[in-house]
Amino acid sequence: MEYHNPVLLKETVEGLNIKEDGVYVDVTFGGGGHSKEILRRLGPNGRLIAFDQDEDAVNNALQDERFTLIEENFRFIKRFLKFYGIKEVDGILGDFGVSSHQFDVAERGFSTRFDADLDMRMSKKNPISAFEVVNDYDEGQLKSVLGLYGELRNAGSLAKAIVEKRAEAPIKTSEELKTALRKFLPQYKEHKILAQIYQAIRIEVNQEVEVLREFLEQTPELLKQGGRLSLISYHSLEDRLVKRFIRSGKFEGEPEKDFYGNIEVPLKKVGGLITPTSEEIKENNRARSAKLRIAEKL
Repeated sequence: MEYHNPVLLKETVEGLNIKEDGVYVDVTFGGGGHSKEILRRLGPNGRLIAFDQDEDAVNNALQDERFTLIEENFRFIKRFLKFYGIKEVDGILGDFGVSSHQFDVAERGFSTRFDADLDMRMSKKNPISAFEVVNDYDEGQLKSVLGLYGELRNAGSLAKAIVEKRAEAPIKTSEELKTALRKFLPQYKEHKILAQIYQAIRIEVNQEVEVLREFLEQTPELLKQGGRLSLISYHSLEDRLVKRFIRSGKFEGEPEKDFYGNIEVPLKKVGGLITPTSEEIKENNRARSAKLRIAEKL
């Protein structure tokens, strides 16, 4: 079984416009698919730094003197690049989806297909798991998580049902969570609703929105002039953040203007939105919601 089948491999790496002697960062190493393609295009003096907080990904580390794997969350990208003596880079790649490995290993708790303990942590060092979110958050917090990150219209009713069920006994497994929410899971769209619920809890557990914001804010300073960002998002929350940051250098409000009314932004978009072909989706169903955006440092 492959650890992870990289999505939009050719398009994402080509978006970096790789220089043979450049320095690049893959902030979501996973199975190493994108990293291998970057290394293939680098010359002997090129360098690739990769990040992955998932302890399982370390087993995929590449034996190449041009490659360094940092076992940390990419929210700390600037700090760790500085540690390795790197101030600026030629390109940064990010594929923000959950890896196939994480979905397919039952005990990780990411998939609705298995009855497993509620976990969903990208890193086992994370002190908060899905169990704490489901059992310790108050009803208002649960409603906010399910509504904001799962985009569920009935988030309040779902939160109330969880609170009522856990009053009887802690909700420990995915099957127990499904049981608590059974009346909200009609058979014809059970999978879709569960996927939204799991997505919401997973985003909260791993602070995915906060991590993405922190990461994006650091990229303009880290990129050399003409350096590229090549970023794949999988849900609308992520994609909106990426799109707005590329467009305006901000997440809310309008971009800054100079004395003459000209907009001052650190990045410019390169090309339009790129999505997988029907052939790629047929080969890898998890690619279906992928959205690739490319930007260049001005």
